[in-house]
Amino acid sequence: MKLGMYIIAALTVITACLVLTATYMFFSAGMASAQEAAMAAETAIDPGVRQWGFAAAAAAAGLSAAGAGYAVAHVGSAAVGALAEKPDLMGRVLVMVGLAEGVAIYGLIVAILILNQIG
Repeated sequence: MKLGMYIIAALTVITACLVLTATYMFFSAGMASAQEAAMAAETAIDPGVRQWGFAAAAAAAGLSAAGAGYAVAHVGSAAVGALAEKPDLMGRVLVMVGLAEGVAIYGLIVAILILNQIG
């Protein structure tokens, strides 16, 4: 495998770990008991939790965008080469570029979900 594929795999694993950790922290912090949940609704969110939430949202969006950009760069250059030789592959090439770009959209959705939990 090329070095670039290892970088994409590492970025994907790092992003997934950060997102899963942040999601676990947010959901486990508010589910201690019904009484604590009622008191938590009346009080503000802890600044430390809010800080980690913003960091997790930024990491989810940023790392997924970086990984998608890298993937689109390589898929796009291969697509242009394929289209130069066989122009009737346009539909298939667009699907491949769209799949690579979908990673950034998923990261943005996860970041929005994290920010909704913060409040």
